[in-house]
Amino acid sequence: MSYNIALNFEDGVTRFIESNAGETVADAAYRQGINIPLDCRDGACGTCKSFCESGRYDGGSYIEDALTDEEAEEGYCLTCQMKPQTDLVLRIDASSEVCKTQVSDFKSEVLGIEQLSDSTISLSLKVEDAGRLHFLPGQYVKIQVPGEQDSRSYSFSSPPGSDVATFLIRNVPGGLMSGYLTERARPGDTLTLKGPLGSFYLRDTKRPVLMLAGGTGLAPFLSMLGKVAETGCEQPIHLVYGVTTDGDLVEVETIAEYVKKIPNFTFATSVADKGSNHPLKGYVTHHLEAKHLNAGDVDVYLCGPPPMVEAVRTFFRDQGVNPVNFHYEKFTPSEVGVS
Repeated sequence: MSYNIALNFEDGVTRFIESNAGETVADAAYRQGINIPLDCRDGACGTCKSFCESGRYDGGSYIEDALTDEEAEEGYCLTCQMKPQTDLVLRIDASSEVCKTQVSDFKSEVLGIEQLSDSTISLSLKVEDAGRLHFLPGQYVKIQVPGEQDSRSYSFSSPPGSDVATFLIRNVPGGLMSGYLTERARPGDTLTLKGPLGSFYLRDTKRPVLMLAGGTGLAPFLSMLGKVAETGCEQPIHLVYGVTTDGDLVEVETIAEYVKKIPNFTFATSVADKGSNHPLKGYVTHHLEAKHLNAGDVDVYLCGPPPMVEAVRTFFRDQGVNPVNFHYEKFTPSEVGVS
């Protein structure tokens, strides 16, 4: 028996390794050429202290100077001692460069390009050697534009393990990727992906979850919901998806399908344009009820443009609500992140 271990480094790079039964995470990492922080290997120094975001493990033996009981209770662990009992996601407090690893490259073939609206393009890719492409739901890759040196970063809208990788691309007039997709892209084109990257991904659901998406910031949530539909979730999940105009709403039918597949999943869509014919107008914060905030006992995931992110953070502060966990990702059309 073996387990998949996701190592998420502080610079946003994620590498997946395989751990054999009875093997410590540190031994598995070094066996596969990833030099995570390590010194004594005896559970005595604390150099390899990491944080477990997801999964179960045997923590092994160590002294309190290396890891206190309080830290262990919170989820901290020592990679030189811990032995996985399930797949794990670990946060490593070091950069990928220091650990002598880097992002992976993947070749892919364009399968389809669909203009979902004036503002949004759907891109579907078939990835070569797709079995190597592991990522956490919510993460992104850098996609190099053919014939250009530059790349753009996009979150997967498809869940991990899908045969086809999909993305939602904001159609930016004069944009590098937008210009390629709308003017010269053809099925069969080869695109290079670099990743996976990012610390915005779905953690273990131990309490209610509130998802807030703005525009093409919907993409990572589609990936998360696809994963939840596969693995199940006992906690309630509520998504509020906001856009600027009626025409910007996309993939609503896809979201509605997840209502059928995921118990306790609900969603709402809103349009900011005052002249909209949509039933719910305004911003996502206008449609948050007390039950969604759950008096702060909630994990919040937020992805959208910077003004939206700041507005939501201000809203929580003004409401006096401090979520247990607040994960967010800002983006602009031409920057790293979701776009």
